[in-house]
Amino acid sequence: MTSHVEPDTSQLLAQLATLSTEAYRPELSKIDELPTLDIARLMNAEDATVTQAVLSQLPDIAAAVDGTAERMNRGGRLVYAGAGTAGRLGVLDASECPPTFNTDPSQVVGLIAGGPSAMVTAVEGAEDSPALARQDLDDLRLNEHDVVVGISASGRTPYAIEAVRHARARGALTVGLSCNAGSALAAAADHGIEVVVGPEVLTGSTRLKAGTAQKLVLNMISTITMIKLGKTYGNLMVDLRASNEKLRARSHRIVALATSAPDTAVDTALAENDGEVKNAILSLLASVDAETAERLLEDAHGHLRRALEAAATSTSALPSQQGTVAP
Repeated sequence: MTSHVEPDTSQLLAQLATLSTEAYRPELSKIDELPTLDIARLMNAEDATVTQAVLSQLPDIAAAVDGTAERMNRGGRLVYAGAGTAGRLGVLDASECPPTFNTDPSQVVGLIAGGPSAMVTAVEGAEDSPALARQDLDDLRLNEHDVVVGISASGRTPYAIEAVRHARARGALTVGLSCNAGSALAAAADHGIEVVVGPEVLTGSTRLKAGTAQKLVLNMISTITMIKLGKTYGNLMVDLRASNEKLRARSHRIVALATSAPDTAVDTALAENDGEVKNAILSLLASVDAETAERLLEDAHGHLRRALEAAATSTSALPSQQGTVAP
């Protein structure tokens, strides 16, 4: 095993001094003496600047999303890799994809330095280990169809940087998401996204503005990718997994919104299509049975609009069978 050489304290201090996310704000040196409402107002005003920082990176975010959707359309996976707060945000985004978009848990994966226990407890030295990043990716049998997003507020976390480097060497598409300009992480990736949010209210506490910025970008990467993969119909989550009563009620509402069908028809369509929202909508709008809806969706690779177009083409001689206009 290759030994890991720790940088000396002076070197680390020098590095931190160059990072905007670590900068000290002397004007806030008495924040602990302010009334609670004033501190809340101050934090709220700081948070309001994050969306503008994200705005400046939209072209780079869009390019990364297009690349991600193209790889995933070929059967690839989206893998997030980070340490600490950044890693937790990646795991959070990945864990929300199955219930929201009915993805297989293996399609969107969140890796955090130190493993699952690092979600709640700091694992000493994990973020500084390039070898750990390589091992975590090798365990996934990474290939050229996959996408790896390294996440690090500072842009210098060894685990995230090595994840991107290792993934790129394996032919995977890579994205480096950081909150400092000119970061090593962005430089190592095919697509560098640097959302520069500036110094935090609490010096170096990058779970604040930097964390918010990273969450916003990850929301975009996963959500827009899923839209492009046909996981939505308009702005409706037609591929959600109804695993509880709330989601079953939401499934009913989505089918009703998409079709304007009465409740009884919605219930029947969902029952006949085993609770699959997308299939139920297609059955109602195209006036087809569950078996036909399933076949049309398979032929359309899960894209509801394409399936509806195919159904309309095959029944063009019978316009009365067409459903309501798509949203």
